[in-house]
Amino acid sequence: MIGQLIVLLAGALTITVLTVIIGPAVFHYHLLQTDLPVGSDELVHIERAYRDALALALGVGLVVSLLAAGLVTWNLARRLRQTLHGLTSAVDELSRGHYSTRVPSVGAGTELDSLAATLNDMAARLDAVEETRRQLLSDLAHELRTPIATLSAHHEAMADGVIEAGAAMPILAGQTVRLSRLADDISEVSRAEEGQLPVQLHPLAVDDLLASALQEWEERFETAGVALRREVALPHSVTIHADPDRLAQVLGNLLSNALRHTSPGGTVTVSAATHGSTVEIAVADDGEGFTAEDRSRLFERFFRADSSRTRENSGSGIGLTISRALVDAHGGTMAAASEGPGRGAVFTIRLPRATVER
Repeated sequence: MIGQLIVLLAGALTITVLTVIIGPAVFHYHLLQTDLPVGSDELVHIERAYRDALALALGVGLVVSLLAAGLVTWNLARRLRQTLHGLTSAVDELSRGHYSTRVPSVGAGTELDSLAATLNDMAARLDAVEETRRQLLSDLAHELRTPIATLSAHHEAMADGVIEAGAAMPILAGQTVRLSRLADDISEVSRAEEGQLPVQLHPLAVDDLLASALQEWEERFETAGVALRREVALPHSVTIHADPDRLAQVLGNLLSNALRHTSPGGTVTVSAATHGSTVEIAVADDGEGFTAEDRSRLFERFFRADSSRTRENSGSGIGLTISRALVDAHGGTMAAASEGPGRGAVFTIRLPRATVER
């Protein structure tokens, strides 16, 4: 507001100088070009009338302009101050960890409204990150509770002489391995969600990728009594830009889940097809399936669709989380579908092709 008033005062000073000094001199010069005698009463009266009229008109105009400009400037400054105060207060609340804070839209202009919307978006993201952090700590505490309780109970039993050390050692070793695996899984999933898992992309034939994965898992499926079928009708020339080890990890997770949730006598089918510039790889089973409510949470950390399974037999619950992050790193997508419990499940990976057949 002070800056605006300085501009207005500078304009008023300029107009005053023009009115008092330059304007009358120019008017007097033009009067001398007329036939009126110099120094006559008529000439003096005309000049005085000019000065008075000009002074009155400009004086009233300047006062009105200054009042109007001052009022507009004060109103604008007040609105800006209120808006900036709201923004400052919101940022201060966010800096104190109150991520539910939002900046109200006050209609102070496109730029400030855009800034408020950006701050609200940032606050929403911070709130989501904080919620994820809380959920992670809760999940981690839940995961640690069982092995720690088992270790504590067996140590107490050994101290009381209820159980021999030799009999307890396999259980203690198993729980220790489980804790170690959990720590590795936590590190892996954190890196995956942050996009920090290294991925080295190379041209890779889809047929070779699937053949290698199926060969690795054939014996395990045969031992479990589950049929593993391959329905791939792709020409060898269909390739993708991918990291073979990382995609093998993704397929391994999907095949492991399918085997775990399919009863003996069931079937798991791996298929692949092309759709324009996309390669679609699907792992389908006729096992337990999942509900529509579970579908929205399948890729969350530590989530298990079948809560009746023991944690030792159901994995750590982060394989799908890591798999989706790896597929995202390849520029693809992963989706899951099921017609309901007991009706099987299908996990589909879609990846961009490196070459398109013509």
